Amino acid sequence: MSRPAGNTRLKSARVAAGYNSQQALADAITAAAPRFGIRGLAVGVRQVRRWESATPPWPQPDVHRVLTHLLGQSMEDLGFTPPWEESGPSAGTARRTSSAAPASTAQLARIPKQTGLPAQPASVARDFEAVTRAHRHLYWSVTPTDLHPAILEHARLGIALLPALADPARRTLAAALAESYLLAGRIEFFDLRQPDRAGETLLRALQAAGEADDPLLGSAVLAHTAFIPGWAGDRDGAAERMIAARTYARRGPASAEFVAWLDAVEAECETRCGDTRTALNLIAHAEDVLTAGSEHATPAWMDWFSPARLAAFKGNVQLKAGHLPQARATLGAALEDLLPEAEKQRSVLLGDLAAVEAAAGDPQAACAYAIRALEQLALTWYATGMERVREVRRALTKWQNEDCVRDLDDRLYAWGTTVSALQH
Repeated sequence: MSRPAGNTRLKSARVAAGYNSQQALADAITAAAPRFGIRGLAVGVRQVRRWESATPPWPQPDVHRVLTHLLGQSMEDLGFTPPWEESGPSAGTARRTSSAAPASTAQLARIPKQTGLPAQPASVARDFEAVTRAHRHLYWSVTPTDLHPAILEHARLGIALLPALADPARRTLAAALAESYLLAGRIEFFDLRQPDRAGETLLRALQAAGEADDPLLGSAVLAHTAFIPGWAGDRDGAAERMIAARTYARRGPASAEFVAWLDAVEAECETRCGDTRTALNLIAHAEDVLTAGSEHATPAWMDWFSPARLAAFKGNVQLKAGHLPQARATLGAALEDLLPEAEKQRSVLLGDLAAVEAAAGDPQAACAYAIRALEQLALTWYATGMERVREVRRALTKWQNEDCVRDLDDRLYAWGTTVSALQH
């Protein structure tokens, strides 16, 4: 497998920001310039193509201002080398200084230019990959606030090691680095509910996937970025990222399970944006894809999806669509089929079952499921699961003087639960 050519840092940032083509970015720069008081600035696709080449020229100051604003990163983060760093003694000084700084997107952007680290054996990449794999397994049981710092420190090590390796070990380590950043981004979004921070981390994951020339990892990262606008009700933003994710998946090629997961992600985004009809169609397509199967293998790192998880997606869509009997049956079956180690997903399913009963006018059944969800959250914290429980409690407002709802409040606002919610 050949290494990707050109400035993958800029390309990754462009796609992550929703500009799926070089022309789209050129048009956006031209359109945004007047807002900065810049008149007569016009950028063409050929200029963007030069920026995404292996030797990108440093943009003019006006373009610099608009480009960094649109993509939310510095020029160095975007893979450009300042003219004053290209030669001379100051360049070496700048590189030595950056290598000692905390890990950042800028460091990742300068990976190909770093020198001075001793060459490392190929076994380093395999060892780094083994730790990444261990973190992946620990995610399902270790408290996210404990695991998250370890993953980020591991990623910093990967950034330091990457320039000291030659291909193919370099691509192996870059893929593991992308997976580490993807896991950190998942924790930030789903466990800690920090979408802005997750967006930054997922961009690093996308850049590392570009270093690895791994389109399926890139697709997985892009699909995760779609959750951020999707959960905020930004349908267009989510759709742009899903188009990019599916484009990368076709280069994979993707397994049936991977394609079905992309359908499920898009279905959740559509549901949160109010279009449950489209979401149900996507779920039906995902079920058909899984039934048909595929000759392509699912990547080992994609451990967050299964037929039971698809059923959980489906049940949530049915709930939001008001199809309560169907949602109750689907979510109940998914809960029974869930593997024992899927503790975080169990709290979400219990929360959704509680929401079904609340919508059906049965506060006692709703509270029973919600309390089970809280008991699960006491064992394995998951911010998304707690969010489900709080949504149920809001739905139970008209029954708040019932004993079952007061019992739920006693559990929901117990010392331990309240402290955990504030900590996470």
